[in-house]
Order: sequence, then structure tokens, then C-alpha cells
Amino acid sequence: MTSISLVVSDVDGTLLTKDKTLTDRARAAVQRLHKAGIGFTITSSRPAIGMRFLVEPLSITLPVGPFNGSSIIDPQMSPVEQHLIPKAAAERCLQILGEFGADIWVFTADKWLIDNPNGSYVAHEQHTIRADPTIVPDFAPYLASACKIVGASTDAPGLEACEKVMQEALGREATAVRSQTYYLDITPPGFNKGTFVQAMARRLGIATDAVATIGDMQNDLAMFRVSGLSVAMGNAADNVKQQAMHVTASNEQDGFAEAIEMILKRNGAG
Repeated sequence: MTSISLVVSDVDGTLLTKDKTLTDRARAAVQRLHKAGIGFTITSSRPAIGMRFLVEPLSITLPVGPFNGSSIIDPQMSPVEQHLIPKAAAERCLQILGEFGADIWVFTADKWLIDNPNGSYVAHEQHTIRADPTIVPDFAPYLASACKIVGASTDAPGLEACEKVMQEALGREATAVRSQTYYLDITPPGFNKGTFVQAMARRLGIATDAVATIGDMQNDLAMFRVSGLSVAMGNAADNVKQQAMHVTASNEQDGFAEAIEMILKRNGAG
């Protein structure tokens, strides 16, 4: 059994509680990883600015993976790798999201752009990423620099249907996957949380079998597939749990900390 040398965790629904709190037990669990010589980092659908507040309390010294791992940013928030959605794919994406009635958000490297400040999830996202949006009348001038496009909708079944249509329409031109039941993320082609795990393993000179991953949503499956140990949160959908090697407690029950404690015990450091 390969020892774990690196843990890569999702953020929302995994590391944080529903109200976006980092619990004391979660913070302490990561510090135990550091003391055991096990690396730790995070990857998320969030933009880089929305991950900054976790770097210091978790003593993160490795790069992090915003935009579902399609960018790699150092702990000082400077780009290590950055990829963009092809403009034609971005234009097609906006058309499809409009057809499904979803609110559209465009994220560049440093901006969150919206055209509807009264959208159902705008206030929620402000609280989540701790940043304010820029309201624009037209997304067209920004599509050539889009790191991520989000369709936000209160119609979860409709957004699931939109995901399937989007995947068929975009093919290999972009990646479309839900990060929450109410968010559909479109990110650059060929990059996801799985490629972020692979990049981090190369950076550390370890096999991906020595990486453990923790997550709760569809966009976490890519990293589950390439890691040696995968843990789904108790609040994850059934199909996510089915594709993980282990299932922990929910994010409201310190399931993240429980997963870390299991990994430490597996390594003989518990």
C-alpha cells in the first residue's frame, strides 16, 4: 500500500461548512498533515481571489488550483499556469446558457463580471469568494480573456440538462461540469482537477498513487480518477460516493477532518 505524500482537497462542500466556515478541527487536521510531512493544497471552482483567505490559516506553501484546476496559482496569488476558454467556445456557451435561462457570470484572472446584479446567487457568491462583481452591459469585450464562465440557476434539473447540452455542443473546445447543483462551470479544454493533481504530483516528484483527494461534486470526479486514494464527503451525491474509495461524514459534521485523520492513520501517523 503506497503511503500518501500529498492531500488535495476541494473547498466548498468539503473543506468548508455550508456557511463557508473553516472549523477548528479542520484547521488542526491540516496542521497534523504538515507535521507528518504530508503536503496539502486545495483546488476549487473558485477564482484565485476566492481562495486567498485559506492560505494563511492552513499554512499552504504549495500552489493552489482555482477555476477547477485549469489555472495554477502560487500562495502569493501569482500565476504559475493560466489557461483561457477559446473565444468561439465562450460565445457558444453564452448562447446555450441564455437558452436555459441561467444567469451568466464571466471570470477573468482578476475580475468577476455579471450583467444582472439581482441574480439569485450573486449575494451568495459575494459571501463565498469575499469579492464584489463588476457589472457590465455586454460580456463580448471580455470573452477573449475568460478563465471561467458560470451559469447560475435555481432550476437544478434544468441546469443538469443544460450541462449535457453544453458538453455535447462544446465537445473538446471547453470543459462543462457542475460544481454545485446551482452552478454550471465552463473552463478551458483539457484541464480539470485531475490535471491539477497530476501537475502537483510532477512538481513534487511523486506518483499520483501517493496522492489522496477529497471532494463532494461532479467536478471532483476527475481528481478521484487519477489519485491513489479518493474520499467523498457524506453530503456528496450518490454517484460521487460510488466513484470514491471511501466516504466520510458530511461537511457539517467535520467530514474533512475525519478524512484527514483516516489518511494519517493509514500512513501510520494517526
